[in-house]
Amino acid sequence: MEIPVIDRSNYLKGLLITARKDNQLSESEKKIIRSIAERLGFATDFYEDTLKTLLANKYIQEDPIKFSNKRIAESFVIDGLKLAFSDNSETNIEIEWLKKTAGTNDLKEEWFDKKLNECRNSSNPFAIKDLALLSII
Repeated sequence: MEIPVIDRSNYLKGLLITARKDNQLSESEKKIIRSIAERLGFATDFYEDTLKTLLANKYIQEDPIKFSNKRIAESFVIDGLKLAFSDNSETNIEIEWLKKTAGTNDLKEEWFDKKLNECRNSSNPFAIKDLALLSII
């Protein structure tokens, strides 16, 4: 599937927003962001600079993101949940933002709750090979 440039940008932006919601950026979060940024075609220097300044950057708007395609939105929410759980600390602020983004994209609350529970109950919610993005690109 060809992902439009705006959706690629929003996908990465959304992951960055999710990662900084708890005011910390773990190595596992950085690893996911790097992997997805690379797959989406972003330059290494761009996403590395962004990661370095992420927590201090006051210019990233944190409104829920609207994607052009439901499949992209589903992939994003799943990867966002994996990102949120990758540092082994679930925070409501990350989950609530992802839930709002799911709602903005007309994803059903039941679907979101199912994906959330799958991540909560997974012994290893993070594996690069299991990123949802890989199933649509």
